Amino acid sequence: MISFHYQNDFTHIDARNYRRWLCEVASVENNVIRKLDYIFCSDDYLLEINQQFLDHDTYTDIITFDYSSEGMLEGEIYISTDRVKDNAAVFDVDESDELRRVIVHGLLHLMGYGDKTLHEKNLMREKESEMMQMFHVKQ
Repeated sequence: MISFHYQNDFTHIDARNYRRWLCEVASVENNVIRKLDYIFCSDDYLLEINQQFLDHDTYTDIITFDYSSEGMLEGEIYISTDRVKDNAAVFDVDESDELRRVIVHGLLHLMGYGDKTLHEKNLMREKESEMMQMFHVKQ
């Protein structure tokens, strides 16, 4: 089950197409999504979570809490829509593309991909690009 929750006035996404895409991404590497909650929120909301749970005093675009076990993906993924908007402007990309990148970034964390080292970051970017190519809107 994949759920989308909104803690701010962010425009809701097309949940059906995103669910289909995320399930497809997970299945590429033989994973199944058991329960996945995406929470779209403000910078300040995510900063509080970052301070409370990770002891970091910085803004971030995403925080992933992983409750997965043996190919059964489960987690909470918090996304700052403020950061998504700002990062899209900084990197001169479409906001919807940046949002998809961040959404799949969280899922990739649940699938075991990290981003602490340079090698991990490079692999994460490759996987993000690969998985974003799988997104398509069905009419």
